[in-house]
Amino acid sequence: MTVDGPLEPAPEGGGRGPRSGAGSAKLRFEGVWKSFGDRDVLQGIDLDVGEHEVVCLIGASGSGKSTLLRCANLLEVIDDGQILLDGEDISAPGLDDNVIRRRLGIVFQSYNLFPHRDVLANVTMGPRRALRVRRAEAEARADELLARFGLADKRNAYPDQLSGGQQQRVAIVRALAMGPELMLLDEITSALDPELVGEVLDVVAELKEGGMTMVIATHEMGFAREIADRVCFLDAGRILEEGPPDELLTAPTHERLHPR
Repeated sequence: MTVDGPLEPAPEGGGRGPRSGAGSAKLRFEGVWKSFGDRDVLQGIDLDVGEHEVVCLIGASGSGKSTLLRCANLLEVIDDGQILLDGEDISAPGLDDNVIRRRLGIVFQSYNLFPHRDVLANVTMGPRRALRVRRAEAEARADELLARFGLADKRNAYPDQLSGGQQQRVAIVRALAMGPELMLLDEITSALDPELVGEVLDVVAELKEGGMTMVIATHEMGFAREIADRVCFLDAGRILEEGPPDELLTAPTHERLHPR
């Protein structure tokens, strides 16, 4: 299966085009546009993510997946449209971005751990500084999460003493320590050796079992099929097709999504 190269939209009146998630949305994108210079990276994105839903974003590099996640976390300012969290427009000017970001955990492919601090310090820094959690409480929560994801014996290790998979799991634990309402995961396995991918994907599967709402940008088609409630195919900043993974990945409308 390939998602490389530009695609043409589905014919009018045919195919399975973009549609919003059913019910009340936890996270909603309404007509979201984002440009960098003369390049329109997002072109009128409409997408609902329901409470406890897992939505996977697929598409070629440059299709807008990562930019959409960065806009959701307010790391990029949108040019038009709205982003709503529980019905509140979090993209409106004048809001405190840091307060909103505490509700949204985001994990990148590059880990972004502090190299001069051990695992425990990496995980507890956010709760202690941003949430004013007492040290003992923050460390107890960190130890609980590290144990849950098989990292209890790494609490005093430094990032350069960990494998890539372990570093990425620590990055996920660090985000979870802030108690987010939903998680945004941006190509979290792309920087890993193939033999380390499984241990990170197992963490995401466990989060799904626990009911975590997630939006995941991924190139892992098998993982998207297994983990997603809905898959959205992006091309040139537009959602061209979305639906349940067994439908979209097995019998897609767009030719370039067909298995080869």
